[in-house]
Amino acid sequence: MQYRYYTADVFTDSIFGGNPLSVFPEASNLTPQQMQKVAAEFNFSETVFVLPPETPTGTKRLRIFTPTTELPFAGHPTIGTAYVLGSISDADLLDKSTVYFEEGVGLVPVTIRYRDGKPCYTELTAPQLPVFGHESPSLEEIASILSLKTEDLMTDRYAPQAVSCGLPFLFVPIRDGSAFQNIKFDRTAWQKYLSHSAASSIYVFCFEPELENSDIHARMFAPALGVTEDPATGSAASALAGYLSARHPLEDGCLQWIIEQGFYMGRPSILTIEADKENNEIKAIRVGGTSILVCQGWMEIPDLGIQLGG
Repeated sequence: MQYRYYTADVFTDSIFGGNPLSVFPEASNLTPQQMQKVAAEFNFSETVFVLPPETPTGTKRLRIFTPTTELPFAGHPTIGTAYVLGSISDADLLDKSTVYFEEGVGLVPVTIRYRDGKPCYTELTAPQLPVFGHESPSLEEIASILSLKTEDLMTDRYAPQAVSCGLPFLFVPIRDGSAFQNIKFDRTAWQKYLSHSAASSIYVFCFEPELENSDIHARMFAPALGVTEDPATGSAASALAGYLSARHPLEDGCLQWIIEQGFYMGRPSILTIEADKENNEIKAIRVGGTSILVCQGWMEIPDLGIQLGG
């Protein structure tokens, strides 16, 4: 059978920037095995398959695949799918400023802002409040994964820590931009020290961005998910908002940061993260950005049983 797909670049307003995403808006007849094959064929960080909702509250159900595995939650696919469905005037999204996607972690609200009848900005609310890990590799092990010295890593209140808002990441703050530029991901060291950890994806950041309006420069490596490096990672950005707000002295109000990612890959991405705090507790986290449609087409997806001889 033939299935229509769209691709978009997410967390950018320019084609060939941001994080590419493929979306199949009507995927009801596909099996998980077919979905995984399609995701491997596209070889994007993620491919999304849109299905009818299974709950009265849900707008759509999303299944999200990397080239090698299915994810319970991911940020740029959630935000990008809302943008794509809004752009093609999907009947279930018409005139709605908030939609609810059913994902493996539960219901994910997404706010859509429109300009001239088309979506111009989409923002998700993290499906889970941050969960903080208390164990991580040693500084020496983390430094070896990044081909850095231990003194390049921050060790005060911004020390390495695993955090999850639905998908876990190990956050590693770097002391300055010059050290950040020296990062070279060592897959052998990663395999030895981090590959078997629950937070095997490593998110590296520093407080010396390249752009004047940005607050943070970041890179994310996730070999266990089939993604050596990701241009923009919404699920990690939501967890980063938890990491940062837990360390911020503000007790009541909204915190906001602008993240730049993907610059070293030639795919500059801009993500906005926010955290609401009340009585020094994190109450909500949001991640948003712009997207742009790139192409559309049809894919012939064979029945795998027939393809493999029944």
